[in-house]
Amino acid sequence: MSLFELPVGTPARIAEIRGGQQLARRLLGLGLRVGSEVAILHHRPRGVVLSTGGTRVALGGGVVEKLSVEPVSTGEASLGRQEG
Repeated sequence: MSLFELPVGTPARIAEIRGGQQLARRLLGLGLRVGSEVAILHHRPRGVVLSTGGTRVALGGGVVEKLSVEPVSTGEASLGRQEG
């Protein structure tokens, strides 16, 4: 599922980053990697604002379209916990 398709407030886990190593490094600097749990706070005209690990991150449409997510059940969600 695309990050654009994720409804506001639905917890999800990043399943795939369809981009090069430079994009993966840039996202890692923002605290995002495969396996990171996120939730959409706002849909913007060309992007989203999401929360991850207690932080808010704004991503543009070019980046968002390269991220695939899997919704997680509320019982599985741990947005405050950093996975290692």
